[in-house]
Amino acid sequence: MKVTIAGASGETGKSIVQGLLESSENFEITALARESSINGSRYQALRESGVTLVAVDLAGSEDDLAKALAGAEVVISTLPVFDARDQIILANAAKKAGVKRFVPSFFATVAPPSGVIALREEKEKVLNHIKKIHLPYTHIDVGWWYQITPPRLPSGRIDNFVLLPPQGLVGEGAVPSAYTDNRDIGRYVARIIADPRTLNKAVFAYSEVLTQRQVWEAVERVGGEKLEYNYIPVDKVEAQRAEARKAVEADPANVGAVMALAGADYGYSLNVRGDNAPEYAKYLGYLDAKELYPDLEYTKFDDFLAQLVEGKVKRVYADDPRFGGQ
Repeated sequence: MKVTIAGASGETGKSIVQGLLESSENFEITALARESSINGSRYQALRESGVTLVAVDLAGSEDDLAKALAGAEVVISTLPVFDARDQIILANAAKKAGVKRFVPSFFATVAPPSGVIALREEKEKVLNHIKKIHLPYTHIDVGWWYQITPPRLPSGRIDNFVLLPPQGLVGEGAVPSAYTDNRDIGRYVARIIADPRTLNKAVFAYSEVLTQRQVWEAVERVGGEKLEYNYIPVDKVEAQRAEARKAVEADPANVGAVMALAGADYGYSLNVRGDNAPEYAKYLGYLDAKELYPDLEYTKFDDFLAQLVEGKVKRVYADDPRFGGQ
């Protein structure tokens, strides 16, 4: 199966490439890259792993992009979701190229199409366009990453490995949510895109369902340190989200404000509304990957934490200045 990926050098893209390479399916992988970055170290690492690189202008001519997609059976996008335009161009090109399955850049938590998470609304614009042009698709969500879940340990020994540690438990910390090791995403994707049952469907692929309190307790148990349980009132979360939304409305081009709103939206959706749960996903029409692939192994949260405290987990977005990287 010939698979082309846009965004293969990012965190989700790298996981997908690795999952496809390790799969028993015979995937032929092509990565699209901008001319300015195709010779960079991240893309060279992909080339060395056996991935074919093709230079494209993702914001350019749809016809030129369609030529780059010629022969691809599946196109997977892990492009940034702050703006839907690049993905819409990619979807149009995929339609022209006769692509049999387009996987848009979702790969996050389950949420309603609009009104809760602003970034989700950008994703839904892409999905709506895909349906409008009759492009075969599968959209995949994976829950909240383990890598951005644990709170700090008092000793500080995991500070360099955990991105955006939570500042406390919302309410009583009792709302269940689905979590996934981002290193597992690729193995889920490899199964999903080879499965005819998932065509023109949404799939929820996750590892474990935990409450915030269960997360805290697991970190204490595996880390061997006592945590301070700081509880954040729900009304404070709602107020912070309202303020973040006002800041974006006042200056939509302010990247810091957009990122702050994204964090506030996700926290509200996960820890107040409880959207990111298998039951709600089913209500929205998702297929459950655990039911589709009961044999598929996943990383347990305790096992992830054991690797984390031993320094065996890499920090995600370590080179992204938006998240403090260099």
